[in-house]
Amino acid sequence: MSITLNNISKRFGNFAALKNINLEIPEGELVALLGPSGCGKTTLLRIIAGLEQADRGQVLLNGSDVTDQPVKNRQIGFVFQHYALFRHMTVFDNIAFGLRVKPRKERPSETKIQEKVHALLNLVQLDWLADRFPDQLSGGQRQRIALARALAVEPSVLLLDEPFGALDASVRKDLRLWLRHLHHELNVTSIFVTHDQEEAMEVASQIVVLNHGKIEQKGSPSEIYDSPNNDFVSRFIGHTNVFQLEQGDSAWLAGTGISIDDPKGIIAHVRPHNIQVEKPQDPANAPVYLKDWQHLGAIIRLELHKDGTNGKATTIFAEMPNEQFRELALQKGDRVSLHIKHAHWFN
Repeated sequence: MSITLNNISKRFGNFAALKNINLEIPEGELVALLGPSGCGKTTLLRIIAGLEQADRGQVLLNGSDVTDQPVKNRQIGFVFQHYALFRHMTVFDNIAFGLRVKPRKERPSETKIQEKVHALLNLVQLDWLADRFPDQLSGGQRQRIALARALAVEPSVLLLDEPFGALDASVRKDLRLWLRHLHHELNVTSIFVTHDQEEAMEVASQIVVLNHGKIEQKGSPSEIYDSPNNDFVSRFIGHTNVFQLEQGDSAWLAGTGISIDDPKGIIAHVRPHNIQVEKPQDPANAPVYLKDWQHLGAIIRLELHKDGTNGKATTIFAEMPNEQFRELALQKGDRVSLHIKHAHWFN
């Protein structure tokens, strides 16, 4: 089911949570709503679900206007951050709940419900836990059960609000991969809210970056990372170094040990992997030195400092393969020269 949002706006008192949001999500996409706390992600998700009413604008599902339709008429499954499982019910009964409370004419037989629930438990790889209670499950298991419960009613749209936010890092990583594979299998239009950029980049086919109630950019993970629309997206997605040019030229680079090709603006945003680090011919005159470094598996992240006036140093981050770092044999305090291979330019 496709989703179209036309001029969605929402205020809470004097606070504008959403400002004229226009968004189209094709059928079958797995979309991340990404942004800092308070940017409007969850409010937008709740408006799509019908749990919140917009002050202005339209919500269309498959071209049909559902703006004033109640939740029960929207064919939407919702998964909350803190699971919202019924503690007094078994895993099986939690998943069966949505089927059993359907109107009598739409309610499946108990035999069909049994088949459906066991199929869903197999889908989330937890059939062996059918008779357990939520308090007997791990956080990751509870979230899978919450997802199975949302899928039980065969929603046309699946909405997830910070689905992995309450889990520890290792469990989150496992569930990200699992959710991506599950989506490929089910192909249900899905939207999930997150403030974790790594999670969005790893799971989503499309990312919508929000800030202060507005959409800053929408695109694939590679488009968002490699071609940010503006300063905010560049800073928010991944690591970036910001270099301020003076009067739009590269005069500031003279004598710094940093070189750059063809400046095209006033502010240069440079990803750490786009900075080439070398040992200088004359270390005594190189103002950039290695302050520290972090081992990130196959990648080494260098924390470099550039001498500044009044004792203030500029911090620059660069990344290189582990093998290259070993070949350079850099030590803390070593002077280096830098070359910027690629930059995004903003005025």
